[in-house]
Amino acid sequence: MKVEFPGFGKIVVDGTVYSHDIVIYPSGKIEERKKWLSKGKHGTSHKIDPDELKEYLTEDFDVLIVGTGFYGYLSLLPESRELIKDKEIHELPTGKAVELLNELWEKRKVLAIFHVTC
Repeated sequence: MKVEFPGFGKIVVDGTVYSHDIVIYPSGKIEERKKWLSKGKHGTSHKIDPDELKEYLTEDFDVLIVGTGFYGYLSLLPESRELIKDKEIHELPTGKAVELLNELWEKRKVLAIFHVTC
């Protein structure tokens, strides 16, 4: 799998362009981030609520990578971190998060959540 973040507002996975936030599972499955679950509770989609995170915990993983956006606005709430306290967690601006995913993809079971705007 090759992931690129060419800039604000889009992410490219194996040549397919996505113009919305995505989740990449260890199996390679890709889906749109269910950010409305967090926005409904917190008034912003820049916080990942435990109920949203639970939606993505369907496959075994060792590492969670959160691409926090171009300016780094997205973050896990402390309660969300608590759900996966036994996992390795990286919260990085999306460009750096993409680099880490590409580095780890073949070596580890990675779950990745990418915010593609702010």
